[in-house]
Amino acid sequence: MAGRLRGLTARALAGVTLVAGAVTVPAPDASAAPCPEVTVPGAERQVVACLDDLTTKGTLVTGHTDQADWAGLNSAGAVNPSGVPGIQVDGYFPDTSTGNTNHGWNHDAQFVIRLPRHWNGGLVVAGSPGNRETYANDFTISDWALARGYAYAATDKGNTGVTFYRDGVRPGDAVAEWNDRVSQLAIAAKKVVRQRYGRPARTTIAAGQSNGGYLVRWQLENRPDLFDGGVDWEGVLWTAAGPNLLTFLPPALRAYPSGDTAGMIEAGFAAESSFLWAFHYSYYWDLTQRVYREEFDPSYDGDAEAGTPFCASGTPGCDTDYDYASRPAAVRQAVARVALTGKIKRPLITIHGTLDTLLPIGADSDVYAKMIADSHRNRLFRYYRVEGGNHVDSLYPAYPDRIRPLLPCFRSAFTALESWIGTGVRPPASATLSRPTTGDLENTCSLKA
Repeated sequence: MAGRLRGLTARALAGVTLVAGAVTVPAPDASAAPCPEVTVPGAERQVVACLDDLTTKGTLVTGHTDQADWAGLNSAGAVNPSGVPGIQVDGYFPDTSTGNTNHGWNHDAQFVIRLPRHWNGGLVVAGSPGNRETYANDFTISDWALARGYAYAATDKGNTGVTFYRDGVRPGDAVAEWNDRVSQLAIAAKKVVRQRYGRPARTTIAAGQSNGGYLVRWQLENRPDLFDGGVDWEGVLWTAAGPNLLTFLPPALRAYPSGDTAGMIEAGFAAESSFLWAFHYSYYWDLTQRVYREEFDPSYDGDAEAGTPFCASGTPGCDTDYDYASRPAAVRQAVARVALTGKIKRPLITIHGTLDTLLPIGADSDVYAKMIADSHRNRLFRYYRVEGGNHVDSLYPAYPDRIRPLLPCFRSAFTALESWIGTGVRPPASATLSRPTTGDLENTCSLKA
């Protein structure tokens, strides 16, 4: 397997659908300060620490985060709050896979729960984007939520890294576990919150980016008993009939090298995103296609594992030639196990960039919005198409005149959801948000068209 992934280290990719480099950090020191006693139900291991600052500014110093988990997800000029004292609980639930190396535990199903000293009565639960590890949302979600007074809980989803597909027995098992782990953590975190503060959470919000956004969608469709609402930041769309990653990435792998612009557009990629195609071809499309195809259709390349990087069309078992529609019914059945329906049961706000060049908006959130409308759930949904938004904000410095970071739009969506589920004030109507020509795009975003 290592040979088949040569030249594409996760550290170089720094992307959302992939994995940040695994870095061993010191295990949190439970003896650093006396802490109120809390127990995470079902955890096989937990370490509790009282910290002066639960945000990344503090946890980078104390070893209670791993910057490699969240590197590359935000733009350099994004400003974050800090100075939130409280309790952090790191640990893991029983699991058999070992991809998450944080703390030297070599154990998946790791979680982190943060309990601010000054609590607003709410809880935010997140799954990691891509195949990153536990702390992947620390800069983009945790810091913001903690500063607003929320308790925060996050999971690595039960398997990590570019070989995540090795987890499980049947095709689709690894992704199905993601959903179970988010539900498991939500249940446990609610109990921890009640232990710590003496009362249950008044509001529980699901939040996530990319694969984490998919998890928000799935939870609001299938576990509305656990959540009051959610914010979906460009979630991955899985549908058994398509579209999904396996329907639009292979055409891109064929069209881009040959200069077939029409083929790229037909595959779903916006013509205006063409300046980003070279980067995404080099770092995203090929590896993403191969590892997710291996998860749902491992027999396609026989005994090989996740295919051959950048193979030429005509090469046996080449993912460039992959045709989802012609594959056996068992492949669609595997996808169906984790597929979305659009039947959300709690308020959901989705944001997605029009220049997303990994999950093209026309083949993803536009489709999901229609699925929600077809399910007559529009009253529970707001959808903001963000002009100039890309899949990751880290490319903004390279194209400040064309790209718009999505983190501030996520935060605006979060505050809008707070009002929606807290006081009944509905967010602005769904719209395409024009890219401002002036202002601090890294830190401001209005949801009004």
